[in-house]
Amino acid sequence: MMKRAYAVLAALACLLFAPAAFADKPEPWQTTLQPAATGIMEEVTWFEHYTLWFIVPITLFVLLLLIIVVVKFREGANPVPSKTSHNTAIEIVWTLGPVIILLFLAIPSFQLLNAQLTMPEKADLTVKATGNQWYWSYEYEVGETPVSFDSLMLKETDRTAAGKEDVAAYPRLLAVDNEVVVPVGANVRLLVTAADVIHAFAMPAFGVKIDAIPGRLNETWFRAEKEGLYYGQCSELCGKDHAYMPIAVRVVAKDKYDAWIAAAATNLGEANKALMAAVDGAKSLTVADNAK
Repeated sequence: MMKRAYAVLAALACLLFAPAAFADKPEPWQTTLQPAATGIMEEVTWFEHYTLWFIVPITLFVLLLLIIVVVKFREGANPVPSKTSHNTAIEIVWTLGPVIILLFLAIPSFQLLNAQLTMPEKADLTVKATGNQWYWSYEYEVGETPVSFDSLMLKETDRTAAGKEDVAAYPRLLAVDNEVVVPVGANVRLLVTAADVIHAFAMPAFGVKIDAIPGRLNETWFRAEKEGLYYGQCSELCGKDHAYMPIAVRVVAKDKYDAWIAAAATNLGEANKALMAAVDGAKSLTVADNAK
């Protein structure tokens, strides 16, 4: 009886908490960055917190100066204004102060920029993303049979057929019919371009944002360290349906990726279904193990 009770509790816990861990996406009233899924995004998050140690004191200091000026130098308290036009000490301080502050910001900023722009010596996988009005096309450079497909926003009427009824894992306006699938811990080289107008490939949890420009091939990279389903969007105004071309990347274990890429070369739909079943089966197995 106790084992059954533990099994029920474990299943409920899985249902309640698994979707949040499975799908990394924007949350209502979110005021922070999305949880980092790559080392680059961890550095971005650190840098954001680091800059707050400068932004908050400077904002409070300027607010204090404004209050002092309003109170001390109002007409009632200071009917005869000062005629002082220059103050050497103040001018030195307000020149050197910002220079020193910018120096403290510039050094970690350049280090982060260098980490983002320096490609790994070896890419485990190369994916080309092409922005279209208004969807994304992807091409995998693998083997003799390349894998390519279009990725469009999932229509609400197609949820059941796609097996994506779970709105927590496949949110409205972010879920797609075909996700990009990459192995966890792999260096993914991302080539980005556009077929019509300027788009932008943005994946907040990866710390990736790069323009997709017609006739030009831009390059970036990422290495996802956590399995899950991650969402992004086009971040460049590209026409009337700009808000309806989401990006979805599914990060899975290496064996699941190998099985998917082999099947996707001949039948993408069946490969996606098999991958979703494998991921959902892993969740069920976790619940069963916890129930023992």
